[in-house]
Amino acid sequence: MNEIIRELKYSNTNTYFIEGEKGGLLFDTGWAGTLPAFYKALGEQGIRVGQINCLMISHFHPDHVGIAQEIADLGVQIVVFDVQEAFVHAPDQILAKDKRTAFVPIRDDKLRSIALEESRSFLANLGIAGEVMHVPGHSDDSVALCLDCGATFVGDLNPLYELELHQGMTIGRSWEKLLARKPKTVYYGHAKTALLTENEGDGNVRFVAEGTYAKEEAGKPSEVMDAKRQYALVNLIMKLIDKKHSIEKIQKKTGADKTFVEDVARMYLTHPGVTAQGVIDRIEIKNK
Repeated sequence: MNEIIRELKYSNTNTYFIEGEKGGLLFDTGWAGTLPAFYKALGEQGIRVGQINCLMISHFHPDHVGIAQEIADLGVQIVVFDVQEAFVHAPDQILAKDKRTAFVPIRDDKLRSIALEESRSFLANLGIAGEVMHVPGHSDDSVALCLDCGATFVGDLNPLYELELHQGMTIGRSWEKLLARKPKTVYYGHAKTALLTENEGDGNVRFVAEGTYAKEEAGKPSEVMDAKRQYALVNLIMKLIDKKHSIEKIQKKTGADKTFVEDVARMYLTHPGVTAQGVIDRIEIKNK
């Protein structure tokens, strides 16, 4: 099967449209209040809402389900897997507290529950070859969409460059399952897409780094920030993320390198309770 994968840029959460030979699948949504931006992103990619048959959610956190019901109201079916059923309404209270944006909770009658072992046959009905796997670690309800072509969508599972920190832990074991399928491309919920390569000889999959924020932008070398300035900048970016500003808006407000803003957003959104220093430490690990 020849699936077509397109990333939709409209929120701090990366979402993806996977087009199969018989139908289309949307993987994750963005924050509440981003429906107009979602429409715009679809238009930029030349995608009609009618091409989306179902919505699959990597895990039920506020930044991944914010407009799920609004999309379902357009005729899209929300798919929930058996390991996720108890978590569907976990973010409702959090999203309802934000009076700045209207949130529409997911209606249970709009859900289609599927057992994980049935995922391959379900995807085949869309002309998509692959399966869904349970990958706890970031959350107990996290799932990954693994296509036979090597494309793997992992939501907020901690990225491979942090794998050494999680050896022997739940996150490490989830990655062991995924790497056993020898993925070629990993699509994250908040990090840049990663290309993987198989080492000749030992058959092990290695992470191919995409570069760091310390690079040339528009012909001018980026400055190396001192610790105090970096800490203040990370704090500011975290506050702007809490206000649901987009990556582009945060970049304009702070003047920070886009890749740095993306790194901070990813670390902050995928590590609940992390401090500014914790974000900085993780960025240093990524850039080693």
